[in-house]
Amino acid sequence: MGSVGLLHIRYVIVPWVFGTASYQRDQKGRGPTMNTQKLPHVRIAILGSGFGGLGAAIRLAQAGERDFVILERADDVGGCWRDNTYPGCACDVPSHLYSYSFAANPDWSRAFAPQDEIWNYLKDCAARFGILPHVRFGHDVLAATWNESEQHWSIDTSKGTLTANIVISALGPLCEPAIPKLRGIETFQGEAFHSARWNHDYDLRGRRVAVIGTGASAIQFVPQIQPQVSKLYLLQRTPPWILPRQDHAIGTFWRRLYRAMPWVQRLARAAIFSGREIFVLGFLYPSIMKGVERMARAHLEKQVTDPELRQKLLPNYRIGTKRILLSNDYYPSLAQENVEVMTDVIKEVTPHGIVTESGKSREIDAILYGTGFIVTDPPIAKSVRGRDGLLLANAWKGSPKAYLGTTVAGFPNLFFLLGPNSGLGHSSVLYMEECQIHHVLETVRYMRDHNVATVEPKQYVQDAYVRELDRKSEKTVWLTGGTGSYYIDATGRNSTIWPGYSFAYQRRLERFVPGDYVLTPAKAGQRVSPSTSGAETVARSA
Repeated sequence: MGSVGLLHIRYVIVPWVFGTASYQRDQKGRGPTMNTQKLPHVRIAILGSGFGGLGAAIRLAQAGERDFVILERADDVGGCWRDNTYPGCACDVPSHLYSYSFAANPDWSRAFAPQDEIWNYLKDCAARFGILPHVRFGHDVLAATWNESEQHWSIDTSKGTLTANIVISALGPLCEPAIPKLRGIETFQGEAFHSARWNHDYDLRGRRVAVIGTGASAIQFVPQIQPQVSKLYLLQRTPPWILPRQDHAIGTFWRRLYRAMPWVQRLARAAIFSGREIFVLGFLYPSIMKGVERMARAHLEKQVTDPELRQKLLPNYRIGTKRILLSNDYYPSLAQENVEVMTDVIKEVTPHGIVTESGKSREIDAILYGTGFIVTDPPIAKSVRGRDGLLLANAWKGSPKAYLGTTVAGFPNLFFLLGPNSGLGHSSVLYMEECQIHHVLETVRYMRDHNVATVEPKQYVQDAYVRELDRKSEKTVWLTGGTGSYYIDATGRNSTIWPGYSFAYQRRLERFVPGDYVLTPAKAGQRVSPSTSGAETVARSA
């Protein structure tokens, strides 16, 4: 392996997998601190307070940087784990792997953590690491424009404008609900909402409900609402592949053990990480997926005995092409008498129902969208302008591209967390985000040490990187599996998933390579080192 490989394992992979600290709950129950004062110029502005935004803020603070703010449009931290409160909402990555490497949580109650526990974990981390004073709640980012003469970003928010030398976008791919354009939907007189905007005030008991979409959210909330409604119509376009969910409660003994002996939990985390990496082979070499398909077919056949319903639920594409889902109760819920699975295309929505292309009409009281999120056409691209006023959406032209999934040519000092081609189909995306956060910190450190004002990737370097990813994606299951997915953008490219092992991605981002970037020296008198002025202003306005 050589000394370089051994050092990589010792100082890069091991700390992330095994972690460096234990998580302790904040017993004071501190919540967010609201303030509405006009924001000053800051060195770093972070957009979003989910896992990425909070992780970046914590690591910046630990590195001695205090001149930063987090701009959050809602009134609390948490990102998608704050917004998604639908019944049955839970993670499909094992709990021990779905947490920061520097803040392991020994108190997960289940192998796959429910939404409320993940949200509480994020809120507690924000409080424990002292990040809340840096958060600006109720500040929806409307636009960000690069000012070349001043070498900073001008950020317009719903509560005023601020400027920042560096912007870290941590908005994530699962923040904007995707709602289909249905003919006649404006005439519908019943209730309609997306799973990420669940209306808990609306009583579903005894209602006739149409669920549109069969993605990860739908297979979690459908079993929860099925016993309550009088009739459930599931509008399915493409059936998902579903594997058994190996979920179970984590007993008191284990939680006490993890707290008393953190290294035991780190071993469990390492085992999960290693096991998940093996799945990459199936995505890269689709023929390997035949065995996994047999497992999924057996799961379907065991839980659904009606041959007609089973045929409707059987996918006709290679498993892994779309997101593989986990559930033990979705199939049984669809076999109940009050459920009808409809595979017809929706023709129109009427004031009191839906009509499909085959002419079938169903009267309904509510429409629930389980249609996922806008992933390959992120809304932020329509609001960010880089050098010479170039709109990010025009630079991407329907196909997001970024060097190392993090920086974009023509957009100085702009960093993305979970940007293009940094998603995963087999493991925890928090791993990828921590890789990117490490890379951002390395970049910021280089800028400080070498008096550099702006950083952006060279265009030819970015183009070569994108070509490499496209080449590696050509024969993967995502492009050859037989159907489309949110992994594939409008141009037919995989612009979402990293086509390889996650530890290989970490190695690519381990060091900042100056030769890959356009570096602009700071002007005379321009400050690029950490400052306490922003921190003092933040403290005064909190």
